[in-house]
Order: sequence, then structure tokens, then C-alpha cells
Amino acid sequence: MNTIDKARRIADLAIAKNAVDPVLLQVTELCSYTDIIAICHGRSTRQVQAIVQHVATEMKHEGVANYGIEGDGDALWVLVDFGDVVLHVFHEPMRAYYNLEGIYPDAERVEVADKAAGSDN
Repeated sequence: MNTIDKARRIADLAIAKNAVDPVLLQVTELCSYTDIIAICHGRSTRQVQAIVQHVATEMKHEGVANYGIEGDGDALWVLVDFGDVVLHVFHEPMRAYYNLEGIYPDAERVEVADKAAGSDN
């Protein structure tokens, strides 16, 4: 699975658990630790945990293990490291506060297949 397909699959799995406003940022030329940053949020910490658990479990079933999960205890901001794709799942107020999209304003956005399930737009 190439990096863009992996990122889109991660976004699709997050959407399946009603993740809100998934965004994929191509940061290969802007960042040294990954190629794509996937960002979404949940409306509660319980939903954040459900999104993370679902994505991690399903990706593992598909042969793509993660290198680690951080922040799942309080579930305000959980990071799942898949190497070339890093998933950030925020509790809704934390996403606006940390504004990761604003850190990489020059990053190209990779189209997410179907944002309708959880989009605020």
C-alpha cells in the first residue's frame, strides 16, 4: 500500500467512527518525520478513543501495524504513528486550540474520498 492510499484508508476508517472533518496534509518536503499528517476530531473523549482503537485495529488486520500510540489515556489529543502517515485525533476543542493545519499552511491537501459522514462543512 503506498503512502497516499494508506492515508486515505486511515481517513476512511476514522470516518466510519464518525470522525469530524478529516484532513490529509502532504508534508514530505516540510517535515522530517513523516510524509502525510492525517487530522480529525471527535466530539467527545470516548469518541476519540473509539476512532483511534478502530483505526489501529483495522490497519493491523490489514497488515499495517503502528509504531506507537500516545495520548490515549486522556484522549484529548491522540497521536498514532504509522511511519509515513501520522494520525492526530483531537477532542473537538483541542483541535482548534493546537491548529495543526495552521503549522503547515503550504502543505498540499490530499483529497479524502468521502468526508460527508463526519464533516462540519
